Amino acid sequence: MSDTRPKLLIVEDDPGLQRQLRWAYDAYRVFIAGDREEAIDMLRAEAPDVVTLDLGLPPDPDGTSEGFATLADMLRIKPDTKIIVASGHGERESALEAIAGGAYDFYQKPVDIHELGLIVRRAFHVQALERDNARLVEAAPRDKQVLGRVITAAPEMTKVARTIERVAPTDVFVLLAGGSGTGKGMLAEALHDASQRRDGPFITVNCAALSSVMLEAELFGRDPGDASDAGGRINAARGGTLFLDEVADMDLSLQAQLLLFLKQRGNADAKAVNGADIRILCASHRDLGAMTAAGTFREDLYYRLAEVVVRIPALKDRPGDPALLARHFLNRLADDLNPQVKGLAPDALAALDAWSWPGNVREVENRVKRAMILAEGKLITAADLDLDPEAGEGADIINLKLAREMADRRAIRHAMARTDGNISGAARMLGISRPTLYDLLKHYHMQG
Repeated sequence: MSDTRPKLLIVEDDPGLQRQLRWAYDAYRVFIAGDREEAIDMLRAEAPDVVTLDLGLPPDPDGTSEGFATLADMLRIKPDTKIIVASGHGERESALEAIAGGAYDFYQKPVDIHELGLIVRRAFHVQALERDNARLVEAAPRDKQVLGRVITAAPEMTKVARTIERVAPTDVFVLLAGGSGTGKGMLAEALHDASQRRDGPFITVNCAALSSVMLEAELFGRDPGDASDAGGRINAARGGTLFLDEVADMDLSLQAQLLLFLKQRGNADAKAVNGADIRILCASHRDLGAMTAAGTFREDLYYRLAEVVVRIPALKDRPGDPALLARHFLNRLADDLNPQVKGLAPDALAALDAWSWPGNVREVENRVKRAMILAEGKLITAADLDLDPEAGEGADIINLKLAREMADRRAIRHAMARTDGNISGAARMLGISRPTLYDLLKHYHMQG
């Protein structure tokens, strides 16, 4: 019967303390290492999730240099390891340096078994939560979909979807308000699909893409004043839904024509426009309320079109959604763009969460497309997504471990390019051994 207990590695050179710690933590599979070489070998062999590390290791048992070198090596090999460091040398300075170097936590010697046990349990708990979260992100489960198509885990977006589900069966006019790329067009289609008009046409007119003259012809046909023929897209939307995207870009003269059309040829309950039986949905990334106050959008038209206003939050205000969306786009595009790509690397997941996403959902899709074309391994990295800290101010990545991993990736890519993919040459350029480079390539999923 296999031992399923979590693995704990104790790096400690004192034999008495080794025995004490081994028997104190019987809830874990405990492995012991007495120096840096043993610790690295044990890390590679057993891949423990949590490590306790004494900074005073030989050949510098009275200092911290060997301990900090061990910390750096372990995080380079397995960046997600929760390492708890211990030292009796310069508590504050050592603690700050250890945490800055990527350590999970710090405790002061002499060891308090109970206190250390609490820290260890918390570290395993955090590790389990991170692993579960990564698994959820990778799976992009169906229960994270609302309205049959919207991928979200954010309560803010779920509320939007529920509002759309409630108004969909009615025939009220709806205004979708949100920034560019937030998914207004997709939500409009979802509203149509959830309505009683789902079997009718869904006609989209982008008011920002056409001149005033062309937009008039597009909407009304050849003669908007002819009561016998409401042609154009309005006519094409009979029995269905007309979606006016970026309606704020419609000039005042055309706004007046649309209002007149609605007044003269429609009815108050919005069930029919000139007998065409259409429902009108609108969207805008601009504040129509402010525009009415400024006189750049007709107030009377605004209140006819915006019977219900649904405000769509920006992606930066939807925690967890960037990673879910990235996985969704990866699954959808893999066959066409890069079948070898199977998922997202840990640094990519962290970068997705840290980015401010000024382009919202559309930016996620575009970055994933780019990444899948450029990816060299099985997992998309932060560099593939062009979300390196140096790529722009939007990347608010403050985790030093992540920054170090990204730096490793850039250095390896550079060395491999300079040596035309020669492992030995790249290892020499990087100042590491071939086995170490192989380990890094495998760990960072930079080999196919």
